[in-house]
Amino acid sequence: MKKLLAVLMALAMVFSLAACGGGGDSAEGGGADANATKVGCIFIGSINDGGFSQCMNEGLEKAAKENGMELVKKENVSDSDKQASREAAINLIDQGCKVIVGCSFGFGEPMKELADSGDYDEVTFLHFSGNLQNETNMENFFGSMEEARYLSGMAAASASEKNVLGYVAAFPYTEVQIGINAFTLGAQSVNPDVEVKVVYINTWGDAEIEKAAAEQLIAAGCDVLTYHADSTATQLAAKDAGIYTTGWNYDNNVAGENYLTAPYWDMSAYFTPTFKAILDGNFKPTGTEPFSSYGSMASGLICLDELGSAVSEDAKTKIKETQEKMKAGEFKVFSGAIKYNNGKDLCKEGQTLTDKEVWSINGEVEGVTATSNEKK
Repeated sequence: MKKLLAVLMALAMVFSLAACGGGGDSAEGGGADANATKVGCIFIGSINDGGFSQCMNEGLEKAAKENGMELVKKENVSDSDKQASREAAINLIDQGCKVIVGCSFGFGEPMKELADSGDYDEVTFLHFSGNLQNETNMENFFGSMEEARYLSGMAAASASEKNVLGYVAAFPYTEVQIGINAFTLGAQSVNPDVEVKVVYINTWGDAEIEKAAAEQLIAAGCDVLTYHADSTATQLAAKDAGIYTTGWNYDNNVAGENYLTAPYWDMSAYFTPTFKAILDGNFKPTGTEPFSSYGSMASGLICLDELGSAVSEDAKTKIKETQEKMKAGEFKVFSGAIKYNNGKDLCKEGQTLTDKEVWSINGEVEGVTATSNEKK
């Protein structure tokens, strides 16, 4: 009888776990305790995408384990569909989640509406990117990714023979243009004559479209590629063409010897202390603009992967020296005379842009030429 009971209990656990993973939801983290605080996570892609969503998920998992929390996940939610985003958040709240994390720009408006509605005052909303926040229960967070982008530009220029670099970019938005400009300035610090060709693909992630844009840049003479998009298609296209590439978002080398490095996020640097503050009852958005929380290389949120063998030892030394200056607060990317490619000033001699001014960037710097492909 005891043996039969044990078998039945084991089967019940299997079916319970299967049910938990159904309907696009999954539960993971440090929440073995039935009373553990649940964190609802809304992802724009798959948590195994090898890029942004995987990077975000791993940071969340690490932070949840550290704080004894449970993650409930919704994957592949379109951030351009506000109703779907809103319904995903409400469904997670209905499942008992006391924290909602929106892992993409477009989730911001629906989250802000819920946070301000008065119906969910006991729920904390954390939104990656965007400028939406309130004074009580919604915080937005980002980081100075221009630091790692600048360093990756140095690596790219040092490996280039043609001095023509290619950049597959999601949208002509400030966030993306900050990265393009920082990458270009880093490359220009190695070779002032370097060119950067940009193709905007008008989607955050579509492997087929990303690959086509990468091939377009290769045909235009680029011998090093980088990207601001969610998949690793650009890396793979560079590998197939026998040219160099940097990664993005996640320290995931799929290009082998053709991989130079990658700017990436360690999201646990934000989530671990933030989750602790929520649990301790000490959480409160700062109100700082444009972001409540803004990480850096010094804080550990912004990272640069190991430098590949194609980066010379001299270049590695210079990159590491610049990185240490960034961490010490002695080097700012957007400082001194910098012009847009239309001749207007982005930054003047003797000026260093504030974070708010950085997030007012609207265009590409000198040395960049950009085209825009319509999403099909």
